Amino acid sequence: MRVLVVGQEAAGAQALRLVAEQGHDVVGVLTGPEADGRASPLADIAGTLATTVLDPARVTDPGFATWVADHRVDLLLNVHSLRIAAAAVLAAPRVGSFNLHPGPLPRYAGLNTQSWAIYEGQSRHAVTLHWMAAEVDEGPIAYEAWFDIGPDDTGLRVAANCARHGLPLVARLLDDAARGAGAVPAVAQAPGERRWYSRAAPHGGRLPWSLPARRVVDLVRAATYAPFTSPWGWPRGTIGDREVEIVRVAATSLAAEAPPGTVGEAADGGVRVAAADEWVLVVRLRADGRPLPPADVLEAGQRFAVDAPVT
Repeated sequence: MRVLVVGQEAAGAQALRLVAEQGHDVVGVLTGPEADGRASPLADIAGTLATTVLDPARVTDPGFATWVADHRVDLLLNVHSLRIAAAAVLAAPRVGSFNLHPGPLPRYAGLNTQSWAIYEGQSRHAVTLHWMAAEVDEGPIAYEAWFDIGPDDTGLRVAANCARHGLPLVARLLDDAARGAGAVPAVAQAPGERRWYSRAAPHGGRLPWSLPARRVVDLVRAATYAPFTSPWGWPRGTIGDREVEIVRVAATSLAAEAPPGTVGEAADGGVRVAAADEWVLVVRLRADGRPLPPADVLEAGQRFAVDAPVT
């Protein structure tokens, strides 16, 4: 088959490599710099394949459908590119256009869904490979794969699991699509169950200590992508006249009677802060633009400004 790959990040690079390893003809690769300015890993792979690299913005131009048709593209595969493709472009490939989405559809449509699932306390998540439609994340489902979210899993770990479980779905698509569009499943998404998640972090990027301790812990780990830049940034809080970023926390299961946001004693390599129901141990934080020991920033008896828990 002749495949056009639109992608970003490591997941896109792995998918591109898989397409080539299975012996398909990579007609072109649409990719650009990553969000943090790094070069796209897909560009290097495209170079080894002697494949044309195109500006990913071209998928938004209906006129690009002519290029797709002229190059006899059988299948367009989108992996982690956030460009919204024109309907004419999606309709141009002979078999169809497909997107690998890091969440179960239709329940987790939109952006940063792996982080939203952690924050919402989900114990299972899925990656979905679906037919692309004019509306984002609304096409019929071809394949999905479910996996567990562990109590200590971070945003980065769940994102990596989406890629790991998603690649076999891409392999299934390539095998089925080689037999024609009719061989690829197309299960309509359940009506009325769609939820759309935005790019922005919950609570405006702040950490509301008025949440239960479990939600506080889940919010911090959902935002954790170290050593890479978090799409949400670190949850922030204000103590006195100082803005701090909360980098790592741990549950203590110790009931807290102090008002939410109250700083307690230093213990177990961190400093305890009261959530709505229990103490949370702040293990790592940043202040003044650099990492600092929590005990150097937080003093017992201080209280974080309490932000209302608004999603």
